[in-house]
Amino acid sequence: MKKEQMVGTRLPEHLVRDLEAIEREEQTDRSTTLRRLLQQAIGTWKLDHYGKLYGQGRMTIARAAREASVSIWEMMDYVQRHKVAAQYDLDDLERDALTISRRLAGKHPGVRR
Repeated sequence: MKKEQMVGTRLPEHLVRDLEAIEREEQTDRSTTLRRLLQQAIGTWKLDHYGKLYGQGRMTIARAAREASVSIWEMMDYVQRHKVAAQYDLDDLERDALTISRRLAGKHPGVRR
């Protein structure tokens, strides 16, 4: 299987001018510049897309982070900055509190919780 593939596309003149300006500024060739820009754009798209799916309750924050190829902390930061509604309700809080309580009780058998 190939690790890279050739992809061709036609670009409007204004994008070519912008691309040339970036190439000069970054002192890189066209292929390198396009790869970097495309990688940034895809990363942004993934955060937007999977952050939206998380906000709709269609996946967990952990899965959204994994699909977007970022850490959970980065995804949490993203959803907070973009004011995506947290998918965490009272039932989740109670379940987590019970789990924590059980784990603490297991570490400290003489302590009542």
